[in-house]
Amino acid sequence: MILDTGGVIQDLDIRLLRHFVAVAEDLHFTRAAARLFVTQQCLSRDVRKLEDGLGTRLLDRTSRRVTLTPDGERLLRLAGPLISRHDQLLDQFRTHDPVFTVDVVGEGITPALILTAARRHEDGFEYYTHFGPSLDDSLARLASRTLDAAFGLLDDATLGPEIRRRPVHEDPLGLLIPAEHPLAGSHPLAMAELRGLVVCHLAGNHVTPEWERVARRLLDTWAAQPLADHPPVRGADDLANHLRRRTPMLVPVAHPRPPGTVLRELVDPVPVLRWSMFWHERTDHPALDALRRTVDEFATVRA
Repeated sequence: MILDTGGVIQDLDIRLLRHFVAVAEDLHFTRAAARLFVTQQCLSRDVRKLEDGLGTRLLDRTSRRVTLTPDGERLLRLAGPLISRHDQLLDQFRTHDPVFTVDVVGEGITPALILTAARRHEDGFEYYTHFGPSLDDSLARLASRTLDAAFGLLDDATLGPEIRRRPVHEDPLGLLIPAEHPLAGSHPLAMAELRGLVVCHLAGNHVTPEWERVARRLLDTWAAQPLADHPPVRGADDLANHLRRRTPMLVPVAHPRPPGTVLRELVDPVPVLRWSMFWHERTDHPALDALRRTVDEFATVRA
């Protein structure tokens, strides 16, 4: 944002406008900061910087609420089309990167299988795999355009206005059990039979903070006892070693199974893991088109 000697803005910083619009739409700094993936302090500082540059107050703030001033209402009307035209102009000159990076959460699970199937469509581009620590992290990377697409469990994550979501697949859940465990068998296990059972929910390639919340709610609902907290266990070798504790593990039924284990599907009712796919609304790339087509095919085959 550039000022002339009289303190009047000559050039607007588009980032400041985006941040103002987010607050103006939500009328709440905390919610706006969450969907922009910035701190509340940063957001407040940017709005004040915009106000200083324009020489007018845009928002009235109290400890209880945020309201738009008349100048704030006027800027909100003008800013939306300006931001849209700015983004359209950039897109006109954007070339397709041959690298398209996708967060698939972990190896061998549904998102990774979808990406493997999508690779047959590679033509002038290549898919690269990313294993993000959480959906919040992936959404922040999507918003900053440092990640192209992501899979994850929506749970209570906050989506920014520019992030698009598509439900992908529901994976039934089951218990991965050492073959020598008393519960080892081939028949489905009713959810009511989990009462009092010690179950590990922190092992497997699907483990993320979102999964942990889903799993804990499920175990609490059916009065199962979560295994005492420990660091997440990923990878075939670590998972096989962890199973030596002879504790059943809650996993998607499609999860890779180490040797010497059986999987008992859960029923009555069947619990599911709901995967979604996420991308930035301005992403225009043949790799994204191919990935969405593969999601269609995958849902037809596996749903």
